[in-house]
Amino acid sequence: MSRPVSQVVSDAPLLLRDDVDGVTTLTLNRPKQYNALSEAMLTALQQALDAIKADDKVRVVVMAGAGKAFCAGHDLKEMRAHPDKQYQQALFQRCSRMMLSVTQLPQPVIAKVHGIATAAGCQLVATCDLAVAANEARFATSGVNLGLFCTTPGVALGRNVSRKAAMEMLLTGEFVSAERAAELGLINRAVPADQLDACVGELSRNLVGKSPVALRLGKQAFYRQMEQGLEGAYTDASEVMACNMTTDDAAEGIDAFIEKRKPNWRGH
Repeated sequence: MSRPVSQVVSDAPLLLRDDVDGVTTLTLNRPKQYNALSEAMLTALQQALDAIKADDKVRVVVMAGAGKAFCAGHDLKEMRAHPDKQYQQALFQRCSRMMLSVTQLPQPVIAKVHGIATAAGCQLVATCDLAVAANEARFATSGVNLGLFCTTPGVALGRNVSRKAAMEMLLTGEFVSAERAAELGLINRAVPADQLDACVGELSRNLVGKSPVALRLGKQAFYRQMEQGLEGAYTDASEVMACNMTTDDAAEGIDAFIEKRKPNWRGH
């Protein structure tokens, strides 16, 4: 059942949370503003992510947007209403913390993208562990067109695609198609719009069927080793593999494979 996570004065929910069979869907719900990341939206997202992190019942998280777009980035009207540097610093620090929270969740996060994903919206797609988009979706780091280089979106973008591809998007601000985004590695796949829900659902069920302890250890290790040198990455990864091997889930998974049966994950 969908329920509001945070509300504005009009009592319209900014963020919807829907929990079904271990999959939690968070839907940005400012459709008239193309789901722009206002201060209130960032707060709602942070609260939801903090709650999910401690919720063992949540196995997979899906990020989605209501209306015609996934997310158009920051709320520019709100930003212009507060031109002082202190406000801007606090805003971008808040957004960066939210993005980091996505990668720090123990659960895998899938972006389900339709319409546009621009600036910080494109950053959110790049930050999620996986991303599936409708063929009609478009992506851009378009701040440069407004005199505002997408520096923070570039952090996530540059960790998803090649440097040349990232710089082309950042320097030109031009849209790329879903097909091109898949070629660049920004998203995993592009599918017809009428198949988007089914594709994300199938991917989510696949992940729900995996050991939660293995996914948690693996996700944490993946992002950690990506920031290390090669030797340090192997040292870290080897330690994680050894620790993973001593878990009940690893023992159950190997026994199930040998005995040709479905594993019964214990979550530890």
